[in-house]
Amino acid sequence: MTKPEVIAPAGNLASLRAAVDSGADAVYLGFSDSTNARNFEGLNFTPEELEDGIKYIRSKGRKFFVAINTFPQADAVPKWYKAVDLAMELSADAVIIANIGVLKYARDKYPQANLHLSTQASSSNYESINFYKKHFGIKRVVLPRVLTVEEIKHLRERTDVEIEVFALGGLCINIEGRCYLSSFVTGASTNTEGACSPSRFVRFISEPAGGMSITLNNMTLNRLGKNESSPYPTCCKGRYTKPDGSYAYVFEDPESLNVLQILPGLMDAGVAALKIEGRQRTKTYVAAMTGVLRDAVDSCFKDAAAYKVRPEWSSKTVATFEGTNETLGSYLVK
Repeated sequence: MTKPEVIAPAGNLASLRAAVDSGADAVYLGFSDSTNARNFEGLNFTPEELEDGIKYIRSKGRKFFVAINTFPQADAVPKWYKAVDLAMELSADAVIIANIGVLKYARDKYPQANLHLSTQASSSNYESINFYKKHFGIKRVVLPRVLTVEEIKHLRERTDVEIEVFALGGLCINIEGRCYLSSFVTGASTNTEGACSPSRFVRFISEPAGGMSITLNNMTLNRLGKNESSPYPTCCKGRYTKPDGSYAYVFEDPESLNVLQILPGLMDAGVAALKIEGRQRTKTYVAAMTGVLRDAVDSCFKDAAAYKVRPEWSSKTVATFEGTNETLGSYLVK
């Protein structure tokens, strides 16, 4: 059993520092533009803002990865190439790429670059992964959140590409990199603009009797009672009227992924890295989740047979998770 890296999100400098201070082996981040699949207003980094962050990362002996994980359209391709160039100029330890054309550019221009295949590429079988290794020399793949632990183990036995999986945070139940729900409602594609629900389309409207309505481009996604917590304003996490007249979450309940109880199985399957979702989340969330995962990985690696989820880990995760509910997602589907 090898000890997997803890990979933490950073949407700003404060979160970056929190991730490093809480024990992340590497921080992943993106630029302030549409090359980044967390392209939310007020988040992410300009090259100037990254300078302080990189100095801090290097001072602590940690790594940083740059996510260039959306899909350029024909007239915008040079923008994605420039993002690759900038990531290399900044000496990123890895560049996380989804698009096959951007991968080719990166490999051709930077033969020694450490390229990771983004979860947005939806590569979930060893034939696909080995294809990307053969033609683009990827060193690691971030698996989409659709495989069981046994499937991950089966896959790992048939490729020498490193495997990275999501461990904590938001759970996407759609085919990652292929979802068009928000595009259908807003005309702005997640896969090209980098946000499931661009903030210019989102409205939180207080109701006279208490509670709140959430709309996306004037389409109502949810009506919340006075004491209900708000899920992310995305189509997949909305409540709708069903044919029988009931009002329910029809795609996905607002809950978050938590793999702590199956950590020994993931480590035994040969996972090289465990990733925390949430570059759009607060530094408090980043610090809490990174600290929990760091402690859990260290504890499991030290003695997997005696490993147990500690109560304080559970209380921290539930307190910060979306919807305050947790799930194993597809990891244990039979």
